[in-house]
Amino acid sequence: MAASQSDRVPIDAQSVDAPLSRFAIFLVVAVDDPGQALERVREVITSLDDLVKTVGFRDLNGHLSCVLGIGRRAWDRLSPANRPTELHELPPIRGAVHVAPSTPGDLLFHIRAERADLCFEFERLLLDRLGDAVVVIDEVSGFRYFDSRDLLGFVDGTANPLEAGMPEATLIGDENPTFAGGSYVVVQKYLHDLAKWGTLLTEDQEAVIGRTKIDNVELADSIEPQKAHKTLTTIVEDGVEHEILRDNMPFGRPGIGEFGTYFIGYTRSPWIIERMLKRMFVGDPPGFHDRILDVSTAVTGTMFFVPSNVVLRGLADEGADAAASAPS
Repeated sequence: MAASQSDRVPIDAQSVDAPLSRFAIFLVVAVDDPGQALERVREVITSLDDLVKTVGFRDLNGHLSCVLGIGRRAWDRLSPANRPTELHELPPIRGAVHVAPSTPGDLLFHIRAERADLCFEFERLLLDRLGDAVVVIDEVSGFRYFDSRDLLGFVDGTANPLEAGMPEATLIGDENPTFAGGSYVVVQKYLHDLAKWGTLLTEDQEAVIGRTKIDNVELADSIEPQKAHKTLTTIVEDGVEHEILRDNMPFGRPGIGEFGTYFIGYTRSPWIIERMLKRMFVGDPPGFHDRILDVSTAVTGTMFFVPSNVVLRGLADEGADAAASAPS
């Protein structure tokens, strides 16, 4: 009898496929110099499940979860002997007009819940435990906006894979068996010029996005060189569409005029997201960049590896082995 997917890939994954939540915190930190700081980080990240239970038990209907991503620099310090095959620093992508930057980050904590206070309390206790072992690089509090719309007014995440296709799109399989059940995640923070966007007619906004604004109906692809956002971010190779899981969220502080979208994409292979970004920023054909970038500026860009729970627990064992073998 043929082996099933669960036979081939032991999916003891982090909650990459957790349902879209009402609130989220995206926390990116840098780990201090090696030594005690690294071991403190190791201790905290390998016991995240306990902290999720501690906070989440206060309201089980709040569905608190946290996904941990580890950047290449931090991974090489935590587990120098073995690296996920496709883990690398996200390269900057420079188009003729716009740039997708590459920014630093050792750890990503994607905290989700149906209640903002659960996200807040988890982050507070998490940072207390990490202490001065880390420095916060970026912290964004996101929220679900009406019927899953971004601040530009369009429904976001329509192209996500259905539940049955989620593991195939997001989880590493036989191609890297040591890290099966893990995932890669890319994050970018975009700031929107809503005043400029508001000067466009609705039909012009729809042409930029590739969908109708009110009812989210997909528009036919343009025959012109200029492609819509939905077309540029759809990757088809040899007749196969390669999907990713987006859990984007709006964020903003109207008092200081800050409005944005936090892009977060989980994928089995990061080349898919990198191809999307190249098509957006360089254009396809080159010179015809994604017109959403004329009102949305990327200010961060970082890649992380999301280990399965099995691999994450193994990082604790590696720390113990290293301590045991260290000269007294």
